[in-house]
Parts: sequence; C-alpha cells; structure tokens
Amino acid sequence: MANVKKIALRYLLGICIPSSKQNAAKVRVPRLQFDDYINMYFKEHDFVYANDPQKLCKTGDVILIKMLPNKLTRLITHEVVEVIHPLGDIMDPITGKKVVGFQYREDLDEITQLFGKKETAYDYGKAPKRGGLEDIRDFTHKKMYLKYYDDLKDPQPDTV
Repeated sequence: MANVKKIALRYLLGICIPSSKQNAAKVRVPRLQFDDYINMYFKEHDFVYANDPQKLCKTGDVILIKMLPNKLTRLITHEVVEVIHPLGDIMDPITGKKVVGFQYREDLDEITQLFGKKETAYDYGKAPKRGGLEDIRDFTHKKMYLKYYDDLKDPQPDTV
C-alpha cells in the first residue's frame, strides 16, 4: 500500500479583526489552555489568516473558517467558509428573529403600538445598513497604529 498522507480538515470559529493583507482576513480563534499547576483552563487566542477573495467578512463578524490542504502563502493557511453572525443586527439563532438587548424587536413593536411611540425612541427600521460610512467616518476595517511623532513630510496614514 502506498504512503498516503491524511490531512484532517478542521473547521474553526473565530472573530474577524482588522488586517493589512489583501484578499485575506485576520481571524482571532479562541482556545482553552490547561494549566497543570492550578488544574484550570484559561482562554487564549490564536491568530490565523484566512483566504477571503470575495470579501465576505468585515471586522467584528463571527466567521467559520477551514484549514486549507496546502498553504496559499507562508501566512494564509485557512479559508473563509461563511459568516455566521455579522456584527450589528443581532439575531436569535434558534428562532431567527432580530433581538435588542434581551427582547425581540417584534415584542418591542407591539409595546410601542400599545403605549405609543416616544419621540426619543430609536427606529431600527430606518437605521442604515452596516458599512455605509466605511472610509468616511468608519475606519474599523483598517489596521490602526499609534502615532509616535508629528511630521508634515510623513503623514503616517492609519494612525491614531
């Protein structure tokens, strides 16, 4: 029998964080590390790069990634399968209804119909979709750096 190298496909759940790579998402994957001295598990994070040519995920999304059989580059070892929970409008995974805090939006709409709507109440139906102010006022998709010096010749883009 020939030597067949088996590669187990591993699916991981992680949170997309800002990345400076083109067509790749940087993903923070949580894992539990066991401490022998205390006999407890502690949460630690691994950071991996996932291939994302369709730009499916944005910063803050919970995504499902799988390990590639062969590395694309030295850093890119995984691939984005799907976006599980986009950042922003939260949906209950069991019922599929949208949630605000600990209540369903449908229940809040019924309460506003019964008692009347306040002028200061937030209208979720008129809220703009996520990403409308990207590169205008929202720079969360870019990797940020601290500005260490002020120089007019070197503007240091993407700094805080």
